[in-house]
Amino acid sequence: MVAQINYTKRVLTPIREEQSTGTYTLDRLPLQRGGLLGPVTLAYETWGTLNALGTNAILVTHALTGDAHAHDSEHPDDAKTAWWNPLIGPGCTIDTDRYFVICSNVLGGCSGSTGPASIDPRTEHPYGMRFPIITIHDMVRAQHTLVEHLGVRQLAAVYGGSIGGQQALAWAVLYPEMVQRVAVIAASGSLTAQGIAFNEVARQAIMADPQWNCGDYASGRGPATGLSIARMLAMITYQSEESMEQRFGRHAARREEVTSPTAHPDLGGRFDVENYLYHQGESLVQRFDANSYLYLSRAMDLFDISEGFSSLDAALARIRSKVLFIGINSDFLFPARHVRTLAERVRQLGGNATYIELNSPHGHDAFLKEWAQMTVALQQL
Repeated sequence: MVAQINYTKRVLTPIREEQSTGTYTLDRLPLQRGGLLGPVTLAYETWGTLNALGTNAILVTHALTGDAHAHDSEHPDDAKTAWWNPLIGPGCTIDTDRYFVICSNVLGGCSGSTGPASIDPRTEHPYGMRFPIITIHDMVRAQHTLVEHLGVRQLAAVYGGSIGGQQALAWAVLYPEMVQRVAVIAASGSLTAQGIAFNEVARQAIMADPQWNCGDYASGRGPATGLSIARMLAMITYQSEESMEQRFGRHAARREEVTSPTAHPDLGGRFDVENYLYHQGESLVQRFDANSYLYLSRAMDLFDISEGFSSLDAALARIRSKVLFIGINSDFLFPARHVRTLAERVRQLGGNATYIELNSPHGHDAFLKEWAQMTVALQQL
């Protein structure tokens, strides 16, 4: 049973007719691992118009370091201005002429939603590591109150990749009567030991940075070195050997060199792939909170769709949605065989599940790059 959650306010700021940004605040949110968190604010964006019945909404859930800006109405043809721009918009796969599309920054994030960098009302200081442990289920329950408050009675679909795919799967299990269709992309029922291991190394890099200071750091003065190294490691897990060979090979740095996280001199020159990783680390430091990285990556680790149910089958048997599972042949963070096995399990339990596999050298990141294949795949839902 899901506990009753109270809300206090909604703030909505129109940008233009088809796109809006807003924030929504709950008084308190019961957490899966115990306790209450409140107030909780979610930042979100919407595109399109909700119909009178409240039944044409689509929820899009973002990946680990993503945000609510899944589509940009001002620059719809630019894949760099919004993370799923090519798939969302008038006449697109996620058609904003037909659907009311919602994307919110997750609980624990740092792009407008309540997270470790938010002010704790009890102390009037940032939560830091006093922020409670949160889970994918907590994120989904917060989203549920948001979409209901927006007037949504039934979701036509929930789409998500990676940690967003975990959320999409949780939606199908926790709210089976509210969701018609679900796309679980590059995600499975739980992360592998290898995936947990990669995430833990990344977290240790952040916490080993003296500037982390046990999570108590001023805005703009956090563990830049540790977060940058964590991002470098993550970028390796998001790609594949083939994609790295195609893009970088053993070439020396071909662009303006970026300062390494440690600022130490190169040992005998610099490879192009090293320069790329330094750039990715530096870019994340400019836009993301290190403590949020700790909490969100841990939520990915802790996710087990069977938690709270007597078995995995008991959880999956609750699904009433049509579910599309999308694996990626070169993904070793969420290997395709695990995604496929989950789809088969849902089918064996009588569920309406389809599995499609993207053929791509881009690894885990393919759902953010292979626009043509993603379009064809999502049309099967």
